[in-house]
Amino acid sequence: MEPLLVCEVRFKEWTRDGLLRQPAFLRLREDKAPLECVRDARRPPEEPEPPEQEPVVARRTVGFTNLDKVFWPAEGYTKGDLIGFYRAVSSWILPYLRERPLVMTRYPDGIQGKSFFQKDAPGFAPPWLRTERIWSDHAGREIDYFVCDDESSLLYVANLGTIPLHIWASRVPSLARPDWCILDLDPKGAPFAHVVKLALAIRRLCEELELPTGIKTSGASGLHVLIPLAGQCTFEQSRGLAELLARVVEAEHRDIATTVRSLPARHGRVYLDYLQNGHGRLLVAPLSVRPLPGAPVSTPLSWNEVGSRLEPEKFTIRSVPKRLQRLEHDPLHAALKLRSDLHAVLTRLSERLQVRGAARGPARRAIHPRATKTKPRQKGRRPRR
Repeated sequence: MEPLLVCEVRFKEWTRDGLLRQPAFLRLREDKAPLECVRDARRPPEEPEPPEQEPVVARRTVGFTNLDKVFWPAEGYTKGDLIGFYRAVSSWILPYLRERPLVMTRYPDGIQGKSFFQKDAPGFAPPWLRTERIWSDHAGREIDYFVCDDESSLLYVANLGTIPLHIWASRVPSLARPDWCILDLDPKGAPFAHVVKLALAIRRLCEELELPTGIKTSGASGLHVLIPLAGQCTFEQSRGLAELLARVVEAEHRDIATTVRSLPARHGRVYLDYLQNGHGRLLVAPLSVRPLPGAPVSTPLSWNEVGSRLEPEKFTIRSVPKRLQRLEHDPLHAALKLRSDLHAVLTRLSERLQVRGAARGPARRAIHPRATKTKPRQKGRRPRR
């Protein structure tokens, strides 16, 4: 056997027999040659293992600073209010954050001050705060991402002046397999009533396809429809599925919906953005605060709340904790636990597209595995150009 591929894994320790304990595959490393990889020297078999010791637990202390600094001048909300909000909703937001690379947008002087986008965990971060090193093709280097697995980590990130929390759709153990597919309904000047109408249209379509859905406010002016994938497909396939759904809805609601990205070309229609499905693409986390007047929060909804009375601006750092106290469970998180038969869904969707004449070959091939197979060319025949 010759070593041809290099893969990166995380694991707890080497066993006495030279095996990995609790390994988890992270990714293939095309930037490393097999000969560069040298295994750690393991303990000789005759050497007895040392007695187990109690693990040393690092003390998790977050030193809060400048709690009285005003972050939302019009409302008088402070940095302390922001941290207090994330503390109050920590048990609700952490299920979305755990195991996911986190990207921060920091506002050290509030929403009217300068802000900056930060992927790399700062060097002064405490050792107990989990980081994961992930290769970035865009940056051409490895990036150390924060991963918020507990309340202390969440509050530390908030104390850095981080207002919105952006997360990956995939988790560290399976970065190439997203947990959800997203359709971002972006009005940009279109009536919010049209956003609601299109969200309900997406839901009806998905119900016909026996595809579960969840929904949340974006925290700004739109809505996010999330479709659980349970890691069954790649990001490319997820984007293909989102495009197929968006084009079906666009074809049925051309007066209010568009898949055209250019703002001038939308002509007052709601943009059905399916391009947010991609490796390293970010979603504002459910229950994340937005750096906008009023301190709005991206809030999970149940579908019976999506109607003419829905007012996203009412979900703020003041109202959302009270709302969560009244709820028995998170409707979006419950939806994301569901699993569907994607092959059956895609077959039904392809049939519907063919009937309506709206099928697009590239989009179908992007998601349906069977559509990517090509027939072998017969000998003696020139390929058709």
